[in-house]
Amino acid sequence: MSNFFDKLVSGLTKTRDSIVSGIDSVFGGFSQIDDDFYEELEEVLVMGDIGIATTEKIIDQLKVKVKELKIKEPMECRQLLMDTIKEQLNSTPISYDFEEQTSVVFIIGVNGVGKTTTIGKLAGQFNQKGKKVIIAAADTFRAAAAEQLKEWANRGNASMVGGQEGSDPAAVVFDAVAAAKARGADILLCDTAGRLHNKKNLMDELGKMNRVIERGFPEAYRETLVVLDATTGQNALVQAREFNETANITGAILTKMDGTAKGGIAIAIQNELGIPVKYIGVGESIDDLQKFNVDEFVDALFYSEE
Repeated sequence: MSNFFDKLVSGLTKTRDSIVSGIDSVFGGFSQIDDDFYEELEEVLVMGDIGIATTEKIIDQLKVKVKELKIKEPMECRQLLMDTIKEQLNSTPISYDFEEQTSVVFIIGVNGVGKTTTIGKLAGQFNQKGKKVIIAAADTFRAAAAEQLKEWANRGNASMVGGQEGSDPAAVVFDAVAAAKARGADILLCDTAGRLHNKKNLMDELGKMNRVIERGFPEAYRETLVVLDATTGQNALVQAREFNETANITGAILTKMDGTAKGGIAIAIQNELGIPVKYIGVGESIDDLQKFNVDEFVDALFYSEE
């Protein structure tokens, strides 16, 4: 895993430069721990897309610990701050039960967030673990979605069902369920149309697909993952909140972490919405999408070469 930690360290460079250099300048710029120190620290965390509510919790906890441990030096707070952020993140349990049983995984998210690529990478990784994967191309709304998905399915050694532009997504899921059962698939990954501007349509569509699965595949474990583009920062938080209102989201996947200074959004999503971040992407290759490990994430975020 050390190889991925290195990638994580380099992938979080922009976020680290944005958040941690600010934090370190606060620690270095104050000779004592007072209200001004906490205020500055709070500002840096909020600016780093960690979110106001989460930042307030972190600062409140930090104040308690500083008092309890009678800490006087600002620099001694650095490790405490890291531990506090880890505690906040670890308060949302993350489970991957769906990987261990026959399951249907809905992948939802607006267009352009890297949904298709993510499905391909997941299929490839599950395949490497010896799982039989079928992909349902139920995003029948976007031209070229199916071709793109087919390419990724081939790369990930998964079979694909569907792909007719304009066909009924629920019908595609129906066919995919039949194929999954007939071929003894372990995991059925369902791509869905990336529309949020018309929530009613999206709800109706997801509702229909859910009913198809409940009727045709009731024994399957259910997972619904929302794919979010980390480069959009607070907008990703808004999207996660809105999707959570229309679907029972069990986890988030954050893509493009390596291209953004807004990686702190992972902390906000997990903490403010109680939606566990299950995977993060820090690059293009199939192994650059990895399970989200709280301790590694925070360690990489605060990594310094001294």
